Amino acid sequence: MSLRSFSTSTAALAAKKASTMTKYFGRPSNNLLLGLVGLANVGKSTFFQAITKSTLGNPANYPFATIEPEKSLIVVELPKLDHYAQLFGSEKKLPSTLTIYDIAGLTRNASSGEGMGNKFLADIRQVDGLFQMVRGFRNDEIIHIENDVNPVRDMEVVNDELILKDLEYVETGLELATKSLKKPNVNRAVVDFELATLNRVLDTLYEGKKVISETWSEEEIELINSYNLLTAKPTVYLLNVSESDYLQGQNEFLEQVQAWMGQHCKDDKLVMVSVELESKLQELGDAERASAIPTIVDEMRSALHLVSFYTCGPKEARQWTVREGTTAPEGAGVIHTDLQKTFISAQVYKWQDLEREKAPLNEAGLKAAGKQHRCGKKYELEDGDVMVVKAAGGRTR
Repeated sequence: MSLRSFSTSTAALAAKKASTMTKYFGRPSNNLLLGLVGLANVGKSTFFQAITKSTLGNPANYPFATIEPEKSLIVVELPKLDHYAQLFGSEKKLPSTLTIYDIAGLTRNASSGEGMGNKFLADIRQVDGLFQMVRGFRNDEIIHIENDVNPVRDMEVVNDELILKDLEYVETGLELATKSLKKPNVNRAVVDFELATLNRVLDTLYEGKKVISETWSEEEIELINSYNLLTAKPTVYLLNVSESDYLQGQNEFLEQVQAWMGQHCKDDKLVMVSVELESKLQELGDAERASAIPTIVDEMRSALHLVSFYTCGPKEARQWTVREGTTAPEGAGVIHTDLQKTFISAQVYKWQDLEREKAPLNEAGLKAAGKQHRCGKKYELEDGDVMVVKAAGGRTR
């Protein structure tokens, strides 16, 4: 897409306040990793194949069929990309992706090392967001590691193991911070803040709650992030139900699961899914019909505070994924590091202005209507933005 002349930004865009990216739990990265977790043998690997449209993973009917985490990509192709490709007459579409790991199943006492638990918990520590699979269907032919189907108990087992491991990290942090007070020239205010925050984290964990379920200041979040706690990771719970339950939108365990989440992790999301159905849809090549996967991906994007912006032209329409609060220069850096270093300004079209437009796009008309916005270095990208970057040296993208 060639660089066009800019129109004056609207008052709303010009008034957008300058700020650093809002503090979220996790890494300040635009290349976030996801992990698929749960008790052993609850359908994770089969679901992994469906969500990644791959044949990776080991869906065997016995616990610990997966030892090393499998890795693949989820294609995040949003309807906006189709619309923009038509508007700009793009030859091809390039959706964004998310990386997901199928992490081996947890078991009771994993935090003490049972069932290779320390390795599995270490694998969880490396990811930014979690899909937690919970079994909500009855089938005597499929082994359950706890011998019967009880999703609330299963959620408690996983939650307890994550909490116990986080307690280890926090107690170690408290011990080190306390010792640092004895050092000469120590900044007591900084250490006192760390001690106060860690003690509050400790209280939350002892109450059986996940760290992410509480409200924290940006300064507290920044400190907690340095500990990379397991219970500070956004989670989308996947209640794996039978095909008939999924199609009817009901399940005997649903209310119990919702009640438990309300008490222990009220801000996490819950989606019903039928791994049995998803596997069939994948085999039929009809994964769009009745599939829960688009909803599941949307919920995780929301939990991780992800938005998408686009670069569009005759050759390609491309979708880029960044975190909310990403500035225009930072978004340009996702495209190419040189564009961030030499960023001058950006031309931006808003989704609400392009949503009802028909191909071919009348850019002159949009400019005349004040819908072609010139944005500076402090502008924060919003979901659906189409951006053209103007950079020093004549570079545009």
